[in-house]
Amino acid sequence: AKMLYFGIAYGLSAFGLAQRLDLPDADARKIIARYFDRYAGVKRYIDWSIEEARKKGESRTLYGRVRAMPELAARNPALRNAAERTAINTPIQGTAADVVKVAMIRVHDALARERLDAQLLLQVHDELVLEVGEKDLAAVEALVKREMAGAAAPKVPRDVEGSAGRSWGEAH
Repeated sequence: AKMLYFGIAYGLSAFGLAQRLDLPDADARKIIARYFDRYAGVKRYIDWSIEEARKKGESRTLYGRVRAMPELAARNPALRNAAERTAINTPIQGTAADVVKVAMIRVHDALARERLDAQLLLQVHDELVLEVGEKDLAAVEALVKREMAGAAAPKVPRDVEGSAGRSWGEAH
């Protein structure tokens, strides 16, 4: 289901879907048509993203980072199609990356301000990994949740989960 939803939203063709699901092309076309019938807003977003990127020659995150996209005018269909997928993806994934960067800065600054026994070690996708002294564990978990949740002001609230363990793989 995840491959289907994200694949279609990011420009997976009927041919690509048919190959991945071992279906006839006609069945894959029907699946994609039903998807866009049900999620018409996704189709509008896809069309809008590509058109805006073509007009401007670039795509932007909600924070204003720019990705130049000269390949949208390429004669090579494979290059052009890849650029269209990037035009769809950049505002979504790029904005998510921006939010995590803001969260990292907020967490780092709050840890310094509150002088807690913790250090931000790394970021993996949408996760922050910290080393925390046991006495400050509860305070740091609350701080991280607060700062990550406040990293952006979206219309849809984000849930922030925390876990602790002796190593990343042992977190509970």
